[in-house]
Amino acid sequence: MTKYIQILLILITILSCKTEKTTEIIVIGTLHKPEPNFNSEILFNIIENIQPDFILEELDSSFFTSDFRHKNVSNSNERMASEKYIKKYPTTKLRPYEFEGRNQYRINNGSRPTDGLTTKLIDSLNNVGLLSDTEAEIHNKYKALLEPLIILASKSPENFNNITTDSICAKRQYYQYKMLTKITNKRDEFATRFHTKPNGEKISYRDGYQLADDFWDLRNQTMAKNIMQISEQNQGKKIVVLCGFMHRYYILSELRKLTEGKNIVLKEFYEK
Repeated sequence: MTKYIQILLILITILSCKTEKTTEIIVIGTLHKPEPNFNSEILFNIIENIQPDFILEELDSSFFTSDFRHKNVSNSNERMASEKYIKKYPTTKLRPYEFEGRNQYRINNGSRPTDGLTTKLIDSLNNVGLLSDTEAEIHNKYKALLEPLIILASKSPENFNNITTDSICAKRQYYQYKMLTKITNKRDEFATRFHTKPNGEKISYRDGYQLADDFWDLRNQTMAKNIMQISEQNQGKKIVVLCGFMHRYYILSELRKLTEGKNIVLKEFYEK
């Protein structure tokens, strides 16, 4: 009798696995502000074509009420599109997935504004010919990698939501956060210029830029983990993730690792 019970339990397990609905995650790279080629109406139509159960936005919880409604819609493509979608399809749920307190975190540790101050200083040094040939080559490559992305971002959304654009974004961000540090870590100008943090402590441009480099990884990895947590808590649902398209490559790379062996698929919004 025990043997038959064991067989029955095995069969129940197999059947339940077969009937378990697959979770779908659709990561959509966006432009945050309205442009002729990408605005809230275009994004709304994309979302409506998908018919998601959840819409995840690149915001932290401070932008939402306790019942996950927007406190302020503003002129953000993502917020305007998702707000319109929720009004039309009220059973759809909104959720934040951003690193909590992102901006204040960067201000407090000094990575902002030293990140911007550092890149401006590199640009100035290059403009007056003070960088070495190797340093100038790094900086020129960093600047050049932005040009094809500007062109792609002026086209239809499919053009900045594909593996080719993702690879250009990845290379550009690699140059910004890994290669530019080869300049900042070597030259004295970045060790002898300082910014004063809110707590009164001084931080060098060199150290602040290194913190910005570290935070790029921390932020994207945290966002992917937050997306994964929501997905695992809502198995079998269709989940749209809205992110600035420069983040897409990193989030997708992390999600591919986190979803391995799980009943979760990553899809493009234009895939059937």
